[in-house]
Amino acid sequence: MSWDRNRLQQLRQIPLAEVLRATGAQPDRQDRKKWHTAHGPISIRGMKFINWKQNCGGGGAIDLVMHLKELDYVSAVAWLAGWHLPVGHAPQPFHSSSAVRPLRLPLPDPSRLPAVKGYLYQQRAIPLAVIQSLLESHRLYADNRGNAVFLLCDAKNRPVGAELRGTGSVRWRGLAPGSRKDLGYFGWHQPAGATRIVLCESAIDAISCFLLHPGCFAVSTAGVRPNPRWLPGLLAQGYSIYCGFDADTPGEDMAQQMMALYPRVQRLRPTQHDWNDLLQSHPPSPLPTPI
Repeated sequence: MSWDRNRLQQLRQIPLAEVLRATGAQPDRQDRKKWHTAHGPISIRGMKFINWKQNCGGGGAIDLVMHLKELDYVSAVAWLAGWHLPVGHAPQPFHSSSAVRPLRLPLPDPSRLPAVKGYLYQQRAIPLAVIQSLLESHRLYADNRGNAVFLLCDAKNRPVGAELRGTGSVRWRGLAPGSRKDLGYFGWHQPAGATRIVLCESAIDAISCFLLHPGCFAVSTAGVRPNPRWLPGLLAQGYSIYCGFDADTPGEDMAQQMMALYPRVQRLRPTQHDWNDLLQSHPPSPLPTPI
């Protein structure tokens, strides 16, 4: 599908607030330029936006759709064109290529492991023995940019994606191209006989939660979202599910939505902003009573 330059410019100039609203983002109650999304808080100024949690941004509606919906450029343009149509135009059929994009995991680079180990141990307080166990389980590795790569796996332990976490001076996080986070999740070291699962926003939070509550199985939803496709399967197996999203507005909002969709899910709120903050300042403790 090809687009003329005028139509692309028209799509690029769609007000960012309209795009945010259409993708389910919620406006902040106090700051009119701030929105809460599944990828973290986003601030907009004119046609520019910045995601403070992921320390990234862009300009224009196409960039914003690529960021919010994890689409490539062509798919983002097609999504915008199908949603924001000129008066009198019929929708054009569009099937998102994100559903069929092949998974492209970054290649491992053992020479960058010291950077990843140093980041997780020194800045995230994850014990070296745990880091080594993660590496040996092949759920964690370093890529050639020094990113920590946490694999998402399906029920048959096949990789379906990866969370990427920057380990340099700029805090950065993202997903490997083609990741299918509705087909699997990051989880590590499920205790024998565990009956409780805590859903966390990231792999680092899941590891931290497990270290604080070793009797539970902590998994990552790879972003704050209320309805992972694999969640009903875990509930059907009889697990007690706790929503351990961050103690901030997006975390609270998404937790409430999840509990409305699945009444058996209970809220387990970290007493600091997230589980890793808690790990860095508190020793392990028993699993708290759900709130």
